[in-house]
Amino acid sequence: MAKTKPLWALIGDQDMSYTTFILGQTGSGKSASLRNLNPRRVLLIQVIKKPLPFRSTEWQYITPENPNGSIQVSDNAQEIMQLIRMSQKPIVIVDDFQYVMANEFMRRSTERGFDKFTEIGVNAWNVINAANNAHPQKRVYFLSHTEEDQFGKTKIKTIGKMLDEKIALEGMVSICLQTAVINEKNVFITKNNGNTTVKSPMNLFKSSHIDNDLNMVDQSICEFYGITTPQSQNNQQQVTQNI
Repeated sequence: MAKTKPLWALIGDQDMSYTTFILGQTGSGKSASLRNLNPRRVLLIQVIKKPLPFRSTEWQYITPENPNGSIQVSDNAQEIMQLIRMSQKPIVIVDDFQYVMANEFMRRSTERGFDKFTEIGVNAWNVINAANNAHPQKRVYFLSHTEEDQFGKTKIKTIGKMLDEKIALEGMVSICLQTAVINEKNVFITKNNGNTTVKSPMNLFKSSHIDNDLNMVDQSICEFYGITTPQSQNNQQQVTQNI
């Protein structure tokens, strides 16, 4: 008699990518959460080029001389979509995602009218949609700043009203974590307290607060959805300094 697969294994059989938001204020541990990842398995798209906040000699920029690097710099929505689609690495991270919108707004600040806000919103939506429709079992992480809405709820930082009123970017993903500093320790919040857009599937995480370790988050997602990962990812040597 054939053995019945558990629900998580059935979910993992689906040909889909997995998109996650990591939200938080600057300096709260978003970029530092990359410290335990194996850069050979990651494409890091830096919207703003800046040094990583941990010892990062193995994280190299992609250049003609070093095509096998891990970091690409772009704030262009179309380029980012192409990078997500074309990357052969199982993990793609878009750091400082809010600047995809903010940089375009600043470049077009002299334009009058509201058309630019619509186009900026569409570009942001397209990038996330590209992540949701990337190669099967690819994990895409968007690291972005937060802001408070008029009701005091913490949400992803956007430009204009269209994304908030018509779309709600967090509604496009199933996992949305938020950074916090508790007792001088950087953590991710995994459960919604009513004042955030945080969410995660039931039983994905055992605690409402976990270490700000994106490698651990990725391992949890892979285990939950039945995604096979190499043992080297679990044994990655790392520096554990937080910001």
